[in-house]
Amino acid sequence: MDAPYTARMVLRPALLADIHRALKRSRAVMLAGPRQAGKTTLARQVLAQHQADAAGLRGESSPPVAQATTSPHYFDLENPLDVRRLEPAFATLSALQGLVVIDEVQRSPDLFPMLRVLIDRSDQPGQYLLLGSASPVMLRQASESLLGRVEVIEVGGFDLAELQAEAANRLWLRGGFPRAYLAETDADSMAWRRQAISSHVELDLPQFGVNISAPAMLRFWRMLAHCHGQIWSAADPARSLGMSEPTTRRYLDILSQTLMVRQLQPWHANLAKRQVKSPKIYFRDTGLLHAMMDVTSLPELLTHPRSGASWEGFALEQVLRIAQPDAAYFWATQQGAEIDLLLFRGQQRVGVEFKRADAPSLTKSMHIALNDLKLDRLYVVYPGAHRFPLAERVEAVPLWALLPASSS
Repeated sequence: MDAPYTARMVLRPALLADIHRALKRSRAVMLAGPRQAGKTTLARQVLAQHQADAAGLRGESSPPVAQATTSPHYFDLENPLDVRRLEPAFATLSALQGLVVIDEVQRSPDLFPMLRVLIDRSDQPGQYLLLGSASPVMLRQASESLLGRVEVIEVGGFDLAELQAEAANRLWLRGGFPRAYLAETDADSMAWRRQAISSHVELDLPQFGVNISAPAMLRFWRMLAHCHGQIWSAADPARSLGMSEPTTRRYLDILSQTLMVRQLQPWHANLAKRQVKSPKIYFRDTGLLHAMMDVTSLPELLTHPRSGASWEGFALEQVLRIAQPDAAYFWATQQGAEIDLLLFRGQQRVGVEFKRADAPSLTKSMHIALNDLKLDRLYVVYPGAHRFPLAERVEAVPLWALLPASSS
């Protein structure tokens, strides 16, 4: 196991740069992501930088980052004192200049119409950085009240681009939530992840307006671990849990909207073949997946029957975070041809296959996908050490080789 990481703070320069760029062109920016993904830490750093810039213009010394959350420009809506400070909200916000941070903004949906008015008024100098745990309520309010006025940046846990290539196994096992990844031991990490899962269904979902029995959602979520990396069918979970198929689809949509699960949609090419039309299901954080699988250590994970599917989901999330494509799908036919990931970026069409093998080779399925989908390139991502060609336009690529040069 890697050496402990608790002694250092993981820097996230790419995300910070994205936030600063967004604030230069937008009056309001929203950081949307699951609870405990690191949104507050990023917001403190951004607010501290803005305050330091303002202090520099006034010829004053810069305040430390730790003071950002005690600033009159920072409101945590889970803190009763901050909620009281924000009353009356419109008058309080309209009096503030510079950057204003509102954390857990989904707890007060009435703020969105007020923010729309403040953003639209040219005589108001304030800027707004909104933080919220992704939820159906928050996203609906933001889309209806702040449509065209707020830029949304998704914040997940750590990824390989923010760590070192040698951290891949640790990140795969523990997942990217900061407290899970940085825990002293694997056991401590597992304890945090199990508590996070319980908190999500017992506390977060009711707060988001989701009226579902916590034991029922936990049973469904645990069963979903067996569907990780597979094409979704509502029939088996519904039958096993004694639910209707529409109910299981609703549960799945809720976990997708709160960024716990990814539904990777199928691509339908214009071919004379019967193509799969249901999504593939992936846990967005493999640490939570392993908590559901009761896998505590790397040796257990490496020998687990679902190890290959787990690694596929882990690598897929890393590729999506690093590549940032315009659109992403998978493709499969009823005859068995498939490609794990189909990326579109501009005019380019790139296929990605994930193989947890020492020496991946070209398969018939890859050859069919390469020709039928008219791929510009096909990459076979594997956990090895070397990149090498498999055929024309097809290359085996280690996961670490996808990282920017400064990260690897």
